[in-house]
Amino acid sequence: MPLVKIHKLTVPESAGGQRLDRWLAEQFPQKSRAFFQKLIQQGNVQVDGKPARSSHRLEPGEQVVVTEPEEQPPILKPEPIALDIVYLDRHLVVVNKPAGLVVHPGAGQERSTLVHALLYQVGTLSPIGAPLRAGIVHRLDKDTSGLLVVARSELAHRHLARQFAEKRAHREYLALVWHAMANEMGRIETFVNRSKRDRKLFTVAPAGKLAITEYHVLERFEFCTLLRLHLQTGRTHQIRIHLKHLNHPVFGDPQYGGRRQQLAQLRSARQRQRALKLLGMIHRQALHAYKLGLVHPESGQWMEWEAPPPADFQNVLEELRSDATE
Repeated sequence: MPLVKIHKLTVPESAGGQRLDRWLAEQFPQKSRAFFQKLIQQGNVQVDGKPARSSHRLEPGEQVVVTEPEEQPPILKPEPIALDIVYLDRHLVVVNKPAGLVVHPGAGQERSTLVHALLYQVGTLSPIGAPLRAGIVHRLDKDTSGLLVVARSELAHRHLARQFAEKRAHREYLALVWHAMANEMGRIETFVNRSKRDRKLFTVAPAGKLAITEYHVLERFEFCTLLRLHLQTGRTHQIRIHLKHLNHPVFGDPQYGGRRQQLAQLRSARQRQRALKLLGMIHRQALHAYKLGLVHPESGQWMEWEAPPPADFQNVLEELRSDATE
């Protein structure tokens, strides 16, 4: 017999005249209006003991009962997806994740994730977060490549999660950004929050979660700069948000202004032609997690791994370097 949650609510004076579906979505902000419209259509919402319509206009004092069936956790099937496994033992696995691979299942991506691939390649993952986020202690964006550690035991999961929370795990990235950085190094410290224009994106905001990124210039090119970046915090899209905030978006980034939007700032038609050629060589953000360091949860030893950028990133760099020698 399926489990259910029952929510009982009384309509306040302030909600009089509101649509039922809209009001319910306001009461449960973690749920969408469409979610409640579906529940109403299924007869799982009653007003004063009778099934109601989404368009029902509320009256103060009405009794609303919402019956919410609990979703059964999905069973993840291992998938034979090729992986570059950098390190493996009974407690953890370190993977050099390719661009284009989502870390774990979620809205819009139920199959073919890193978790599915690891279940096939290494079998056991930590049960914490299972089934959808089994073993996951940190993430990389879908189109960001590079090193990522996944826990295989509960001991490792708790230990690694604590290291990331306490900022003891070390992560460094390589990013190719638009235009010439003014300084050789710097620290970006802001608050970040969801964008009001697009809820899937984030932006620097007056309030939100604190985000800190440190950067050093590694190479300078005609209209790009190669950076090494160190994360002090691990917010979603953090590096991409911060570099856009500095007006140096990550080269190729389709979501944070890193593609054709930057062409107008180039000095000549020749530069714009070169930039278009380079954009044709990489169809995602030129961002790679190249170094990862942490304390092993069982031995207590410091461990560190490095992985070079993949071919698309390397090819763009080689093209820029060849331009510099001409």
